[in-house]
Amino acid sequence: MMTQALYKQIAESILGQIQEGKLQPGARLPSEHALSKQYQAGRNTIRHALRDLATQGYVESVQGVGTFVTETHFPKTVEFLYGFSQEMAQRGKQVTSKLLEASLISADPVLARVLRLQLGAEVVFLNRLREVDQKPAAIERAYLPHEFCLGILEHDFSKESLYDVLAAQYNMKPDHAEQEIGAELATPQVAKLMGLVQPASVLVIRRETRTADGRVIEYVESEFRADRFRFYTNLKASAFSPAAVFQRFPIDTGRE
Repeated sequence: MMTQALYKQIAESILGQIQEGKLQPGARLPSEHALSKQYQAGRNTIRHALRDLATQGYVESVQGVGTFVTETHFPKTVEFLYGFSQEMAQRGKQVTSKLLEASLISADPVLARVLRLQLGAEVVFLNRLREVDQKPAAIERAYLPHEFCLGILEHDFSKESLYDVLAAQYNMKPDHAEQEIGAELATPQVAKLMGLVQPASVLVIRRETRTADGRVIEYVESEFRADRFRFYTNLKASAFSPAAVFQRFPIDTGRE
């Protein structure tokens, strides 16, 4: 147990340096001998820590050459309700957005149902390519009832945070959400935007976001590069499993 705890601590220490940018993708880690001296641990413990990081995809070892940092993976929580920009900034990442479309559309039967609107009501549509450290990372399509945020398209969402604007200007702070995550094949349009070589998989999140009083203020469909994100959560044993309340809606890829 002592050895297991120690190798975990060493792995987390190295991972922290990767996530903070102190160890960049492609960087060679110190030798096992150097790491043993640095952490005052045996070589077997160091090897165990490196194997753990390799299993998670953060490093790779080349026999006779050394251990190298792989393409960065971004950890993303599914436990707390954060905006994409806010969460990545907390992890020291630079987030930029390319606005693919910002317009008012009419609520079709699907949007009317999920946003609790009348058929044909005005819906704000934001389609953005999100980049992390100047590399394509995700595509987000957000749908909001226009009646709750009149004039919101006057903001430049290639530079501003949607959640910050909703909270500061419209007094609509996201409070809770229901979401599902799944793996799907990227469409040709999505693959082109995110620089993927097909066939390629993406991690898809569909989320309904509500205020504290239960108003649905956003329905968002997001597609993340599966090779750059790891989703995590904390789990506890429970005596019961609540019935699923989330209803799945199809991604509309016709607007790319």
